[in-house]
Amino acid sequence: MDGREIERKMVPWWLPGGHAQTVFPSLFRRVARVTGERERLELADGDFLDLEWSGREGRRLAVVTHGLEGSAGAAYVQGMARALVRRGWDVLAWNLRGCGGEPNRLPRFYHSGATEDLGAVVDRALAVHGAERVALVGFSLGGNLTLKFLGEQGRGLDGRIARAVAFSVPCDLACSAAALERPGNRIYMARFMRTLREKIREKHGRFPEAMSLEGLDGMRTFREFDDRYTAPLHGFRDAADYWARSSCRGFLPEIGIPTLLVNARNDPFLGLRCFPEGETGDRVKLVTPRIGGHVGFSGVSREGEYASERLAGEFLEG
Repeated sequence: MDGREIERKMVPWWLPGGHAQTVFPSLFRRVARVTGERERLELADGDFLDLEWSGREGRRLAVVTHGLEGSAGAAYVQGMARALVRRGWDVLAWNLRGCGGEPNRLPRFYHSGATEDLGAVVDRALAVHGAERVALVGFSLGGNLTLKFLGEQGRGLDGRIARAVAFSVPCDLACSAAALERPGNRIYMARFMRTLREKIREKHGRFPEAMSLEGLDGMRTFREFDDRYTAPLHGFRDAADYWARSSCRGFLPEIGIPTLLVNARNDPFLGLRCFPEGETGDRVKLVTPRIGGHVGFSGVSREGEYASERLAGEFLEG
């Protein structure tokens, strides 16, 4: 399926523009929870991740990773899970640290480059599920994690992991952060900053020596937040260092399995460097439809599936 064919199916005619295509699914889509079986995965550093399963005995398994300040219960995750279950896949959706409804145990939390956590989830899935074929699916920050993980693994990737799909990926984190600082994107930045500030206040209550609240209420951008909190808590020099080392863009040529990357041209979260034409290597297919918004792609089938879910299902069956 090429970009033009995707565009015809991506968005209903009555939903014009990248902002509407981004906001409408976030506010109005409801999907019943498909991944109802919970499991707590204990990590080597003393922290934990909460996993959610739908099926454990099939021959195929998809591991789905959510985006910034999302969760495994997000409509876009559960919509994808429902579509894949209909096609005969078991699904493992997981919550990044601190995103499963309970604060994580350590001062650190999740970030765009924390592929060790995705690796722990994949290792657990391969250890306890008998799937012959495993696929990875990621959205936004989760898409960056997925692609970076695959690039880091390269030829060392477990042979059962066969394909991957990623949507609305900030392949260049600095470029995406700059895009979200534009005046027209203030509503998104304000929403992210509100929940991130809440998490920092909660962590400060348990680890006052690890972080200061000075200036927190005045922060308005990811650069300010990542400079003060994300970078030092996770071993980076500053926001620029964090963004440079965590962006998946430089890892794309090392990906060794067929992978589909779909970034809409009207995605308000993405700048020009998030569309890495000619830099993806020969295993990553980059598709850049003119429409779709950020984690939108809301053209609905008679089964209630979004266009992104149909596209992922087709590609993963390949």
